[in-house]
Amino acid sequence: MARHKTRQNAGRNVRLADQIRKDLAGIIQREIDVSRAGLITLTSVDLSPDYAHAKVYFTVIGAEPDAAAAVLNEKAGWFHSLLFKLLHIHTVPTLRFIHDEGIVRGLHLSRLIDEANRPGGEAQVSEPDDPDERN
Repeated sequence: MARHKTRQNAGRNVRLADQIRKDLAGIIQREIDVSRAGLITLTSVDLSPDYAHAKVYFTVIGAEPDAAAAVLNEKAGWFHSLLFKLLHIHTVPTLRFIHDEGIVRGLHLSRLIDEANRPGGEAQVSEPDDPDERN
């Protein structure tokens, strides 16, 4: 019986995370000026099992990711209160915004693959300039 309940809660967690992502996207579009934080896209939401905390992953165009994260995290309490009015659940999670670097890494890997598959010779693979980016 406990296994069934765990699966059911996992499904609810996914549905709730998706609803939070959709609602937050609308709130951010209305409440945050594009000139201040750039164009923000929410990529995913990770909820804790007790729904008390949510990590909200985002990408940004037109601004530095750190600046956008600072603006979003500064407004996190306001977003929480607006979500409370939209969602009809007992516990609305506290929000923490994190820049999603997966897309940037994916684009970099895609470029490297395209270079490696280019006909007419050896691929020119360049090393990252930043030593922290090397794995």
